[in-house]
Amino acid sequence: MKVTISPSALKGDILAPASKSSMQRACAAGLVAAKRSVVYNPGHSNDDIAAMGIIQSLGAIIEKGNEGLVIDSTGFSPAAEVAFMNGDQGGAINCGESGLSIRMFTPLAALTSNKITINGEGSLVTRPMDFFDEILPQIGVTVESNGGKLPLVIQGPLQPKNITIDGSLSSQFLTGLLLAYAVAPFEGDSVSIKVNNLKSKPYIDLTLDVMKKFGLKVPENKNYEEFVFHKDAPATETTSNYTVEGDWSGGAFLLVAGAIAGNISVRGLSMSSTQADKKITEALMAANAGIAIDAKAIQLHQTEMNAFEFDATDCPDLFPPLVALAAYCNGVTKIKGVSRLAHKESDRGITLQEEFGKMGLKVDLDGDLMYVHGGNGLKGTLVHSRHDHRIAMACAVAALRAEGDTTIEEAYAVNKSYPDFYDHIKTLGARVKGGIDLSALKEGFKG
Repeated sequence: MKVTISPSALKGDILAPASKSSMQRACAAGLVAAKRSVVYNPGHSNDDIAAMGIIQSLGAIIEKGNEGLVIDSTGFSPAAEVAFMNGDQGGAINCGESGLSIRMFTPLAALTSNKITINGEGSLVTRPMDFFDEILPQIGVTVESNGGKLPLVIQGPLQPKNITIDGSLSSQFLTGLLLAYAVAPFEGDSVSIKVNNLKSKPYIDLTLDVMKKFGLKVPENKNYEEFVFHKDAPATETTSNYTVEGDWSGGAFLLVAGAIAGNISVRGLSMSSTQADKKITEALMAANAGIAIDAKAIQLHQTEMNAFEFDATDCPDLFPPLVALAAYCNGVTKIKGVSRLAHKESDRGITLQEEFGKMGLKVDLDGDLMYVHGGNGLKGTLVHSRHDHRIAMACAVAALRAEGDTTIEEAYAVNKSYPDFYDHIKTLGARVKGGIDLSALKEGFKG
């Protein structure tokens, strides 16, 4: 489906969407916590829906209450039998297009002794999963993959051992292992996961925070180089109430939109959050954007902005909104961390270069660096999301001050993380034509 964005001036107040990073982790923690958990402010993006479907497949019961999502789970043990299994044929779970879900739920599914096929859709089927081929056999799990890609067929039970993993590709693999180790029995007084070259450390902070709030065993964090689980860790709580945070990843697009095209107020983004993409505020300040932060909201208004330097190695999802921001900054902006972009929904470094190139923006790639030549204006044109939610949103935000209309092909890609995006910018005054039928999603998850 196509959406056309016309040059617009934004004004008003908006609540940031729920964080899918927080929501998906809450689903995983609710699955293994062996208790009744209530999740407030649940998200309804495609990735969130995929996570809810997975934990139901793995035995959890979900109910949509008046105030939030209720998750009932008996938890996991190595001998656990899961309702959806069917004899020797085993069962299957589908992670949709969610990279976090495939990496986080695979170790959790391996906690049982059942044979399970793990699949996905879209770009997820092309992403490398060699990590599982290498690591899972070390902890008692047999795994078959399609040359390091989906589908995966696994069979546990997972048995925690002292292992060393590579954290340079993604922290999401570690998140799944931490959750699995938290509930799986192990021999000895302690067991540890050593990590080399861990990227996106703030996302591990988020994982550990969710584990704590759900009463799970939390490991000792030795400078992000080793995570040690102790057998004598304190007993868990019997109830869990968790509120999904506002999403700094989606909120970053609203903040950049306000900086380049309006006078808006964005609520629901906590400055105390551990989310990596909170660093968008640092980029806005470095660009001399019109930004003011108080306890209730973040205020943005249009002003003259300057080129800036920014290290996005630990927050690579910020590249798309950063490029949109840099397009309207005078001078050449330098962004570090391009090596983290190859295995996203698209190869984002190249995709940003090509799609923004259509709008007249020069983007150079030099190893791990991206140079954005801003301040010369953009032209409205036909662009393509490449089936990447963040590319679609970046193009839409940049279009707000372009000369002429910008039409985004495959605009529905935003459903992956922020299905209300076009509606939200419309409420702020963006001129949006076309769109997506979000009625089913807005009704919430029906189970």
